[in-house]
Amino acid sequence: MENNHQKPHAILFPYPLQGHVIPFVHLAIKLASKGFIITFVNTQSVHHHITKSQPNSTKEDDIFTGARKSGLDIRYTTISDGFPLGFDRSLNHDQFWEGVLIVFPPHVDELLAKMVHSDPPITCLISDTFFVWSSMIANKYNLVNISFWTEPVLVLTLYYHLDLLIKNSHFASRDKREDTIDYIPGVRAIEPKDLMSYLQATDDLSTVVYRIIDKAFEDVKRADFVVCNTVQELESETILALQEKQPIYAIGPLFPVGFTNNTVPTSMWSESDCIQWLSTKPHGSVLYVSFGSYAHVSKQGIAEIAYGLLVSGVSFIWAVRPDIVSSDEPDFLPVGFEDETKGRGLIVPWCRQMDVISHPTVGGFLTHCGWNSILESIWCSVPMLCFPLLTDQFTNRKLVVDDWRIGLNLCDMKSITREEVARKINRLMSGKLADELRTNIEKLKKVLVNSLSTHGSSENNFNQFINDVKIKIRKKLGTVTLKHNGPSFNNA
Repeated sequence: MENNHQKPHAILFPYPLQGHVIPFVHLAIKLASKGFIITFVNTQSVHHHITKSQPNSTKEDDIFTGARKSGLDIRYTTISDGFPLGFDRSLNHDQFWEGVLIVFPPHVDELLAKMVHSDPPITCLISDTFFVWSSMIANKYNLVNISFWTEPVLVLTLYYHLDLLIKNSHFASRDKREDTIDYIPGVRAIEPKDLMSYLQATDDLSTVVYRIIDKAFEDVKRADFVVCNTVQELESETILALQEKQPIYAIGPLFPVGFTNNTVPTSMWSESDCIQWLSTKPHGSVLYVSFGSYAHVSKQGIAEIAYGLLVSGVSFIWAVRPDIVSSDEPDFLPVGFEDETKGRGLIVPWCRQMDVISHPTVGGFLTHCGWNSILESIWCSVPMLCFPLLTDQFTNRKLVVDDWRIGLNLCDMKSITREEVARKINRLMSGKLADELRTNIEKLKKVLVNSLSTHGSSENNFNQFINDVKIKIRKKLGTVTLKHNGPSFNNA
């Protein structure tokens, strides 16, 4: 049995968004259950929102207390993202991400300098692929550099080959091409409309989002290993092509198992209990509606969706964040909507999503196509109605609607009407097409379940990853002494 000094000690840095924190927590649990010592680092802002949303909690609460009680060695700390807690990161989007790009890295460096002599010493850095500083920090402190990608490998591959998109005038060109993209290794064909929103919306390479993307996806090429929250069988061609470039491990889906579902809080919003309400409805009759924890919808878009739900006649639960339109516009639902749908509809600010979509009365999911939501939908065999809003969600929709045929597209981004919303909801919930979608998604669920079995692809990949990391640690510790000085972050 390994003593503490023989155990790998990984420090984990999730991107400061709920959709990234969740799979990072599940990765931390999975690694700790295999004997890793984990130090998990949230920003003070993320920690504040998580603890504030929990009942009977204080801001000093450690989110991994319950996990440690089960015997896992997971330590927890927080650092500043460079802004005060009261700063509205949603309303001041560009200013916040500018800070993450420039102000945050020195805070990371300062923390590592303090922790590098911890007991046992930190040996691995596991950071979100979107961070631009990972290779710099890993080199400075002689750590194994592990990049964790929380989205589909298709999206990673497109960002990875940004140079090809620029060279072929599909991005960052005055005469931007609109024809099919068929030259990305591992991607048979993709339309420009299915690229991530950041590659559709602008050709201005000076924006903070583009500068993050440009730096991050050059930096990931220097990682020792890349682990991905996807499944080999879902994206085999794309994964194999990227594996020719560097070690890539598909280890998903990363879901809460057993105690972690209840004892590691990750929600930045207070969760309502919907189970009693759901239990009064017929099997498969309820549509779950949620647009995730980050993206925004226009007030007009919310109104059209609300009236579409009304016209559809379908029972629904709508998890609608208070800042879904904007943090300074709390009144966005049409007047009288809640009264008109009383009994048939339940509107909550947030809920425990897996509890809802795994309930037998839920038969469909109107979703923004966040990757966590897609994996959860497949796991629960719930077909999707796709309404992507931002970033990878447009590319994820392609996988759901075109490639896997487990969902429908709600509308194009130019218009959304209540009539189309109502029509598509009814097509998703009942009829021949609904039956086909359910058949397809049940097949994909088996793929996910099998991947996590004892000899499944994700379990095998995860074990191989752990072995490879341990070998890399031994090589690093055997050949290089710790460097105390490193590059400056002033030009990050």
